[in-house]
Amino acid sequence: MNFLEHSHRRYNPLTGEWVLVSPHRAKRPWQGQTEKATQENRPSYDPECYLCPGNKRTSGISNDNYESTFVFTNDFSALLPDTPSDELNDDLFKAKAEQGLSRVICFSPKHNLTIPEMDVNVIKKVVDLWCDEYESLGKMDFINHVQIFENKGAVMGCSNPHPHGQIWAQSSIPDEVMKESEKQKLYFDRKNNTLLSDYLHQELKKDERIVLENDTFVSLVPFWAVWPFETMILPKRIVSKITDLTQQEKMDFADMYKKLTIKYDNLFEVSFPYSAGIHQAPTDGLEHPEWHLHMHFYPPLLRSASVKKFMVGYEMMANAQRDITAEQAAQRLNELSNTHYKQL
Repeated sequence: MNFLEHSHRRYNPLTGEWVLVSPHRAKRPWQGQTEKATQENRPSYDPECYLCPGNKRTSGISNDNYESTFVFTNDFSALLPDTPSDELNDDLFKAKAEQGLSRVICFSPKHNLTIPEMDVNVIKKVVDLWCDEYESLGKMDFINHVQIFENKGAVMGCSNPHPHGQIWAQSSIPDEVMKESEKQKLYFDRKNNTLLSDYLHQELKKDERIVLENDTFVSLVPFWAVWPFETMILPKRIVSKITDLTQQEKMDFADMYKKLTIKYDNLFEVSFPYSAGIHQAPTDGLEHPEWHLHMHFYPPLLRSASVKKFMVGYEMMANAQRDITAEQAAQRLNELSNTHYKQL
């Protein structure tokens, strides 16, 4: 089978799901439309922004006059700690109360920055804050999972351009994480090693889908990627949770985060939208040697700054599908400069 010529399905060992790849539909996707999006010229401070330092949020609470990172409990949290325990179990009608906390993390006091435009030392402080929040939230008796994520860009539902991310901590383990947890546990029980450690070893050996590499981290396009330029960041060392990282690994993580998002921005010379999130061991008090920390990036753009991939029709009713191979996407990203296009 020729991956560049023939339709085929690829298996995701982390979730047990498949993706349909149809490479003949768009063998050279970057030769389509290449118009640039209108560049936003935002001020470093916006008096109307509810995330800028010192500003009052819609709840009436004022932000700290922070000079680095800043975290607060979401004023409109999707999860609440005082939700009364209740349950419905009536044959096909089942429901269960969910307790949790939703936190907002401001990456920088500067309204006009994004991760690829920040200094690595500043991003390292974001990683440090992730560690603090994962540890403190995970210690709560009713919290069994801590989800760290970032939505960037209006097309990904981000309502405020100020550089920020979120953390949702909850009593149950979400579906996507549960699927990964089960598959990693089955693999670990068979091989006595983590699934992603063995996978990363093979990817480095093949060197077909590697985007970036530093001393302790690798960024790659997964063999089973669904989104056009989907990537994953993995530590080379087996690390089950972010708090296990050394100081050097945290710095390398920050460096990888910056360089990968620079490549994203450079792809179509636009502030590249994506949803990104860290998957790591649950905080249920159990040992999880099967877990290998990783960060997913799901960007929607396909051909240009304004042409995105929609998950509709066949994707919604049948199976995830993509028109370019993971190898083509990795090559395209790998060839891009590590210097942000605004500085070139």
